[in-house]
Amino acid sequence: MVQEVNYKNMKLNGNTLKALGFPESKALGMVLKKANRELDEASYQALLTTLRAVLADPNGFEADPEWGGVAAALLAPVLPKGHYELRANADPYEVFGSEHIEAGAWRQIETAMRLPVAIGGALMPDAHQGYGLPIGGVLATENQVIPYGVGVDIGCRMCLSIYELPSSAVTSEKQRLVHLLNENTRFGRATFRQPRDHEVLTDPLFNEVQVLRELKDRAAAQIGSSGGGNHFVEFGVTELLDPKNEFGLPVGSYLSLLSHSGSRGFGANVANHYSRLARKLCTLPTEARHLAWLDLNTAEGQEYWAAMNLAGDYASACHHQIHDRMAESLGVAPSVRVENHHNFAWKEKDAKGRSRIVHRKGATPAAKGVLGVIPGSMTAPGFIVRGKGDARSINSAAHGAGRVMSRTQAKRELDPQQVAQELRKAGVEVIGSGLDEAPMAYKNIETVMASQADLVEVVGTFLPKIVRMCGDEQFKEVD
Repeated sequence: MVQEVNYKNMKLNGNTLKALGFPESKALGMVLKKANRELDEASYQALLTTLRAVLADPNGFEADPEWGGVAAALLAPVLPKGHYELRANADPYEVFGSEHIEAGAWRQIETAMRLPVAIGGALMPDAHQGYGLPIGGVLATENQVIPYGVGVDIGCRMCLSIYELPSSAVTSEKQRLVHLLNENTRFGRATFRQPRDHEVLTDPLFNEVQVLRELKDRAAAQIGSSGGGNHFVEFGVTELLDPKNEFGLPVGSYLSLLSHSGSRGFGANVANHYSRLARKLCTLPTEARHLAWLDLNTAEGQEYWAAMNLAGDYASACHHQIHDRMAESLGVAPSVRVENHHNFAWKEKDAKGRSRIVHRKGATPAAKGVLGVIPGSMTAPGFIVRGKGDARSINSAAHGAGRVMSRTQAKRELDPQQVAQELRKAGVEVIGSGLDEAPMAYKNIETVMASQADLVEVVGTFLPKIVRMCGDEQFKEVD
């Protein structure tokens, strides 16, 4: 019981409330916020009397306009440490191209925006359902990182090399370019017989963190290669449209190489290890279990953050080796290289200068002036873009066209002959792929771009012509 003494111009504090009987909970914080002012003795004593009454009978105050929120917080079950409930309602978030987004993605962003740590969110026009955060989802938190908000393929990225070579080479030297793709790329489980070394493999973190130590040999074996699924390396034609482009190149057509891949088995194992750890430390309701977070004020959070950044550097190294090999084989160094990544978390500041952690799972960074590449499909153009820095999207844009068919649905429903005819019509050569990556499994990229006209401006386009993906035969799957 609080000792009854004379108070003059006093403020309530946490110790006084605990002595009254308030638990260390949301209710205590709400009272402190409501009573954050100096009070004379009479007002102070009256407040204590009211608070004792609320504590004694919170049910009787649920409808009270002033103390109903405190009463509700007192009546809420006290969760064990590490257990969290979702907010009753999702915080506001922006959606771009809402008419083209499937219900599953909507449900997932709604759940994410009910997290007690969520402070901002957005859904990009290529969004579709994933695990935890939807693909095409952007989520900002105060100081927490969500491994599944980053995704399994940490640091997955686009990398574009533009050569000052005539675009007609995709036709006149087609067989040579097909040979170069086969010689200089590996996909899925295939790796180079003699992988190249890279400074990323000497990072001391590989020796300091056990899970990374166990993955170093695998990372070294797979470096310079690409994953399966929707990952590719392709020759095509870049059309530079903006005469004021950052590259100092005249508008026109150029032979180019575009690659899409991530951090391979190294990143996937990092993601799975820290996702399991997050779920042990942070228990959420079933529908949100994959959104468990690690606080960056903890050793576990700092360890994941370092491992995530290393996986991102590794993904970049893989792309650089692909493009370096190709430049050596072509005998021409690229004049321009544009690279951007997704499936990552960034430390950023909002318009008011407040720090936040921004997760972009299948979303492209699009801060003002930032360059990126947004691919279409095998037969549709991709776009070289410049970010406009729109705060509504949390400085983000789509990372591609986005799927309209799941992989299973595409394999079940699409006709291989019809797909082959579509590719011939577009003049596209495909080296290894599957029906799950057919053009009709994706949204119309022009529609996606129209939905995000406020987010990015177009610098140029890239049209695929010779596409290399996982597999040895067209539309045949491999293990």
